[in-house]
Amino acid sequence: MSSVAIDHEVEPTAAIGRWTVASMLVLASSFILNALDGMDIVIMSYIAPVLAADWDLDPQRLGVVFSASLAGMTVGGLVIAPLADRFGRRPLILIVLSVITVTMIASGFSRAITEMVIARFIIGVGIGAILACVTAIAADFAPEGQRAFAVSLAISGYPLGAVLTGLASATLVPVHGWRPMLIGAGCISFALLPIMFLTIRESRNLSAAATGKAFRLRRVFEDRRLWPTLSLWLGIAMGFMTFYFVVSWITQLATVAGLPLNRAIYAGALFNLGGFLGTIFVGRLGARYGLPRVTFFTMAAAAILLTLFGAVAMPLAATLGMAMLMGMATNGGFNAFYGLAAELYPAEVRSTGIGWAMGIGRIGAVAGPLLGGVLMQGGFSLAALMATFAVPVLISAVAALCIGLGNRGKG
Repeated sequence: MSSVAIDHEVEPTAAIGRWTVASMLVLASSFILNALDGMDIVIMSYIAPVLAADWDLDPQRLGVVFSASLAGMTVGGLVIAPLADRFGRRPLILIVLSVITVTMIASGFSRAITEMVIARFIIGVGIGAILACVTAIAADFAPEGQRAFAVSLAISGYPLGAVLTGLASATLVPVHGWRPMLIGAGCISFALLPIMFLTIRESRNLSAAATGKAFRLRRVFEDRRLWPTLSLWLGIAMGFMTFYFVVSWITQLATVAGLPLNRAIYAGALFNLGGFLGTIFVGRLGARYGLPRVTFFTMAAAAILLTLFGAVAMPLAATLGMAMLMGMATNGGFNAFYGLAAELYPAEVRSTGIGWAMGIGRIGAVAGPLLGGVLMQGGFSLAALMATFAVPVLISAVAALCIGLGNRGKG
């Protein structure tokens, strides 16, 4: 497995500076894969109230279910994603997507919390690997000067998948419960497997000569990338902490506040819709004004919006609107770190660099929902919760600027 199939090798367009049919097809495939990942991860937040009632789970035990997939994503980013730089991104994506499909269907038949936690961990391992691989592929095939925007387009599939899942959940979960949602998500992945087999391409940047070197982790830090890499890890960890707290608990918090389940799910869906729009918006602005600077201001705005959401009582329409704005800033700003990572690392080590950044960052992703559950169990008010989780967002904003300064120092 030291090289990839010749039939699926396509020269990236960065060298020729224009989009081709092949590169656009790769970008569309990356978008779809991210949409599937968004569905598979965020679906737990939509079914959480019904699952908690069915199994009599308190917030702390429910937080363990949330964090299981996030812990798996850490392993996927640190251990599995670097294999793509050695053996090829295309075969790894196809194998991992098959595992996710089977495990997602199996999770719908879980009989106890232990089975669910194991299934969610395996799903997380796969998603952690896929996110790094599709980010690298989108960057590989983007024309020169459009890499960050191409990555933003690919990553925007993640929140859109979460939105569509939320809309379906609002209708189906109150009637059919949580099991059909998980089984249905697995069936969708199964149906898309043949399409991914035909459309996913491999870059010639992953030649046998390059891959032998790319698997060495130290290459991530070479060429004065130590400081930007450490800043990237910090920014992602802090951004993940707040993002996954909000995305995991927003539906549950809305039901606790008195909203019926379908409207609470809509709040979560609007948060993710805002993330979809914000990701594209930030990517476009970043291509024009510089991604580190745009990410800084977006994350700073996210901290303000989070604080206002918890501190100011609002009617239903304003609450839903604020949820969407929070999604635009929090998710849109955070997803810009994928673009920052893609610009930081050369193609032959890109999956390793992105995988390790996302893997290390998952420490924050695991901590966010768990900390949220502990604070809620301890009686923290919504205002105190949101103010607490605004702090990591501010740290993430500063880290984005440090990445830009470090990259500038390389020149």
